[in-house]
Amino acid sequence: MINISINGKKIGLEGPATVLEAARRHGIDIPTLCNHPALELWGGCRMCVVEIEKMPRLQTSCTVMAADGMTVYTETPRVVAARKSVLEFLLINHPLQCPTCDKAGVCKLQDLTVKYGAVAGRFEEGKRTFPESVDDPLIVRNMERCIMCTRCVRMCDNVQGAFAIGVVNKGTRSHVEPFSGGRYNCEYCGNCLNVCPVGAIMSRLHRYTYRPWQMDKTVKTICSFCGVGCTQLLEVRSGAIQKVSPVFGEGVNKGLLCGRGIFGYGYVGSPERLKTPLIRKNGVLEPAEWDEALALAERKMLEIKNLHGGRAIAGVAGGRCTNEENYVFQKLLRAGFGSNNIDSVARLGLMHAQNLLEDIFGQGAAANLISGIPRSDAVITVACDPTQTNPVMGLQVRAAARAGKKVLTVGHAHGLRRHRTHSLPAHIGTEGMALAGLLSELLKIKKLPGENPEFEAAIKNFELPRLEEVETYTGVSAAMLSGAASALKDVSSSSIIAGRELAAHRDARRNLMLLAAIGYILNSRFFLISEHPNEQGLIDMGCAPDTLPGARPIALQTFRERYEEAWGVKLDPEPGLSLMEMFEQAGDTVRAMYIMGENPAFNLPGRKMVKSALGKLDFLVVQDIFMSETAAMADVVFPSLAWSEKEGTYTNLEKRIQKLEKAIEKNPEKKVFLMEDWQILMEIGKRAGLNMPYTASSDIIDELARLSPLHAGLGYGDLAETGMMWPYKGKPLRMGGRIPALPVSRAEAPSKEQALAPVLVLDKPLFHSGTLSRHAGPLLDIMAEAEAKLSPETGSVLEVTDGAMISISTAEGEMALKVKFEKGLPVGAIFAGNNFGEAGALGLFGYELEPESKTPILRFANLEIKLETGKL
Repeated sequence: MINISINGKKIGLEGPATVLEAARRHGIDIPTLCNHPALELWGGCRMCVVEIEKMPRLQTSCTVMAADGMTVYTETPRVVAARKSVLEFLLINHPLQCPTCDKAGVCKLQDLTVKYGAVAGRFEEGKRTFPESVDDPLIVRNMERCIMCTRCVRMCDNVQGAFAIGVVNKGTRSHVEPFSGGRYNCEYCGNCLNVCPVGAIMSRLHRYTYRPWQMDKTVKTICSFCGVGCTQLLEVRSGAIQKVSPVFGEGVNKGLLCGRGIFGYGYVGSPERLKTPLIRKNGVLEPAEWDEALALAERKMLEIKNLHGGRAIAGVAGGRCTNEENYVFQKLLRAGFGSNNIDSVARLGLMHAQNLLEDIFGQGAAANLISGIPRSDAVITVACDPTQTNPVMGLQVRAAARAGKKVLTVGHAHGLRRHRTHSLPAHIGTEGMALAGLLSELLKIKKLPGENPEFEAAIKNFELPRLEEVETYTGVSAAMLSGAASALKDVSSSSIIAGRELAAHRDARRNLMLLAAIGYILNSRFFLISEHPNEQGLIDMGCAPDTLPGARPIALQTFRERYEEAWGVKLDPEPGLSLMEMFEQAGDTVRAMYIMGENPAFNLPGRKMVKSALGKLDFLVVQDIFMSETAAMADVVFPSLAWSEKEGTYTNLEKRIQKLEKAIEKNPEKKVFLMEDWQILMEIGKRAGLNMPYTASSDIIDELARLSPLHAGLGYGDLAETGMMWPYKGKPLRMGGRIPALPVSRAEAPSKEQALAPVLVLDKPLFHSGTLSRHAGPLLDIMAEAEAKLSPETGSVLEVTDGAMISISTAEGEMALKVKFEKGLPVGAIFAGNNFGEAGALGLFGYELEPESKTPILRFANLEIKLETGKL
């Protein structure tokens, strides 16, 4: 126990703390400007000086550690005089622009000047001047207001790891600039805006539009983009989101956000939002009343069920819909329409990877805290770049690197190029073979732990390739493999982050078995990349053809009977069709489809087949907030609410359930009546005779808690602060120990010609997420159109220049893209995203199904790249 006195108040500290931290923990305010909870100790502004007995000089409380017996005074005349002097110096050059500065009301300098002075300045020379920079579409820089606290630079360098801005010039001419000049060339995380204590770096999105005290309310909720589940604060005025802010020190993200999280909310207020139900009449979608649309959907679905059986109906659940909505969705399909043909985007890789890890290690194998990543001795990323797909989790990998931990990337991870200590740069799609080589080297120098004899027996029987074979297949040399293995020899714990591409592969089971073996040897936490905010919730809520809520197999009578009794119907014990199988059998065994919050006509491979399949259906219902490519083909379209307009829960990639709070109420004055997704489903279910007595989303979670053993006893009250980690308050299904033999690889080493041929890669751009973000204006300001990203070396081989328009075609389709050179990308790889209208890269990919999991594996054939002058 460390005992100190601050202003006569006796304080006991359990562990080491600075004087500033000790004071704040006990309600004693010490002013600061350069200090921030997300940043390292700095002591630059001198506003936090305090007087400490037996020390002749004033001390910066943010850097001095509390010591037993220390006596501290925070507001003596000497301390106050020093703070006034600091403010006098800062105000020498700071302009008096408070009436027009957007920071007014939340400006630290303004508050401290009001509290301490200085009343008058003695500096008679003119103030320094800098032109205000409005070159960037999202960020305004006014360096006349800058107080050189360097919070923004330290955030960018030491937390974000982007190194995009810095202090230039010296003395009074010092100011902060992006290294790219006027417009930022960065990750647009917005964290520099959030830590600036004055109005030097501000957002353009709400410039001159409101004052902080004019907000109607602020609501703490969860981000709607990826599977990290970041906590954010929505500032609302007149029924619209005005600003998104972080909540430092809280949530999974501890106050850090990415560009999508801080700038992507604009889609909520988009004028392109659907505002009324639509019914197809004479081949055209026309506005309809809710009762008419709901009655038609129920009547047509039951007609098809009665004529062709429940298995003629299929449903696709949405990864952006809440747990409550997905629970009601699968209930409607199973109990109302008699179908287990239910699936989701979790089929694209997450589900298979999770299932295999749980087969070996037991349920919850991938339920790990993101905050544990930088505490690991080593971090390994495989077939993914977490800094793009799950950016805040990527920051934890960078934090591990800053802490001196080993960081190994297997495959392409452009966002970690400055932070990795070792790299196995395997050719695209060959990461599994690189894992085989790494495992082979690890087994030579590291003993098996002895904790799982059955798995160890399987590992010893693995047929692993020679390093020469690995190099031929992947391009990774024997020296790289042995160097990586040596670096991992002495680690006692590690974190492994794996992308869905490892599971969406012809050798998926082999890849995942190798991943599990390496994780077992290195005592690893597993993290599976998740592209949607509730992708894990899709699995937990039973939005799969073979499982009920709580991940209970529907084929087992004991589990099935529990739901049959509660729902009052008999359930089909036979598993249904998987995601791609539904579309393959459309027009044949599948005659109707219900799609909620997803856009398969654009977001799935084999686009020609998927669109053709949707056109063959007798009846198609779509719920969405925009007129998507899929909604445009529907017979009935229901408009739904966006994430900020509803209450519910998301389950993130840690398997943490978190509460989603409603920030925007439906406004009757706008003469637009919209329902939450679960309400639409409930109205159809009631018409179909189902018992759905829900008045609020809390009623749904209560029903789930009664029926799902995994969620037993769970309620909203349990999620108030940080949510709840798996296994929540329930009982997980006993699993583990199902260890098959390592399959033989089905792939062949590429020929020299194949190795040199261009490869089309599905990009996951940092600034976009599916098709939702193309309705967010600020994100379009950053990245307004689809791009073909390639390295300058690839451009030289293909004889294309940066900014040129090229046509990319395969056997599946063709699209035109603008070339963007990006250093560090694999030679021969062409990265194209799937976010923009006619330029969605998935339209160029066919697929084949992985035999066991039915995961679609992306394939392309006859790749051609053309300029206007002809074929390249």
